[in-house]
Amino acid sequence: MTWEDLDAHLDKVPGTVSAYVGRLGARPTWTRLPDATHYAASTMKAAVLVALYRAAEAGRLDLDDPVPVHNDFDSAAPGAPRFANDRDYDNDDAVWARVDGTAPLRWLAERMIIRSSNLATNIVIGHVGLPAVAEAWALAGARHSATGRGIEDYAAREAGIDNLVTAADLAALLGELALGARRPGPLASPAGCASMLDVLFAQEHREDLAAGLPEGTRIAHKNGWVRGLRHGAGVVFPADAPPYTVVVCTTTDLADGGPSGEETDDACRLIANISAQVWESRHKLAD
Repeated sequence: MTWEDLDAHLDKVPGTVSAYVGRLGARPTWTRLPDATHYAASTMKAAVLVALYRAAEAGRLDLDDPVPVHNDFDSAAPGAPRFANDRDYDNDDAVWARVDGTAPLRWLAERMIIRSSNLATNIVIGHVGLPAVAEAWALAGARHSATGRGIEDYAAREAGIDNLVTAADLAALLGELALGARRPGPLASPAGCASMLDVLFAQEHREDLAAGLPEGTRIAHKNGWVRGLRHGAGVVFPADAPPYTVVVCTTTDLADGGPSGEETDDACRLIANISAQVWESRHKLAD
């Protein structure tokens, strides 16, 4: 199947499917609606991770210091009451088990990514601040993505404050992390970028992009989902080809909103199939 064939196939999918595929530091090989904005769901947590590590490298935070684990947060909407997360809407009991106790920021950041914990995300945002997350997007070269509020800040959502991403911006953020692990870049030191990649490599939700790759293939990735939406964004490191970025964002009725939708979620299967096709073309991507 050619990229044109894939586009023709995706034209028949209900909703909006965006994609970005390319080798690191090179022009993209294939894009589809790369600047279309989608609700971010949990993909915004990658930018929160960058903001946290940047704060640590600047000496504003210590990743290994214990911080309170709490479940009440300031709303991004001026004058709105504080809000809380719903445990049943989260994916990580380990963080909830520490409520009213403490945990290191490094551990909370890992749970934010590998289990996509909403509670851990809001705690980290509380320490770095939303302006620092915006700065992470900007330094990566993102043009349309925004992290305007925490997870489940419904008052802010009703006030029009939202979290948005594009396929191109997610590719820019993760691609810059991967490049930054090799040489100094705008996001963090090479050691800091490598540490963040290690967290993304440990991702446990592997139902979309990773499901389209051969077993054991290294992929640093973050996904996101709610009903009507499924995204996957990652950097793949083949043993026999240069690394490449692959991002697929879907806003579609095919997404059932579950965290582990491989068997039931058509959007997961769609993303896995795209990932598999990109893998088969890994030797032909543009330099």
